[in-house]
Amino acid sequence: MTDRIEVPEDPRDLPGPFRHRVAVEVRFRDTDAMGHVNNAVYHTYVEHGRTSYLDGVLERPLRLGTHGETSFILAESRMVHRTPVFFGEIVTVETRVTRIGRTSVEMEHRMTVPASPYGTARLVAVCHSVLVHYDYAAGRPQPVPDDARAKVEAFEGRRPA
Repeated sequence: MTDRIEVPEDPRDLPGPFRHRVAVEVRFRDTDAMGHVNNAVYHTYVEHGRTSYLDGVLERPLRLGTHGETSFILAESRMVHRTPVFFGEIVTVETRVTRIGRTSVEMEHRMTVPASPYGTARLVAVCHSVLVHYDYAAGRPQPVPDDARAKVEAFEGRRPA
């Protein structure tokens, strides 16, 4: 696997490698009255990338808070949209961890599409998200486990800031 999907240069693109990626096929239901993917759906694509990253890298499924488990919850998500996406296109969501704090993890996400009948290969959006390691039973944040830190560092090939 290469470290990044190449698309034409864009000043808002995120530089550097992304070691995790997942492909999402745009469904008809993802589109709105304007004929392109609705802006809220981009967050669903990023959620898929984020949970796929955590499941794969941490080697355990995310736990459900409804059962009083400790898990990661989304605290912040900031999206920058670049170009529209259309039904039938394939969106690649690239994800990386950029920082691990005491109780939080910061991630960056990069969405691209290859050339299609709707246009050339292009950057679709970039997103920054913050997750909090949260104990649902106690109702408060918990420190990120040392084993989770170690697995992310090993996967990324570096120590996130």
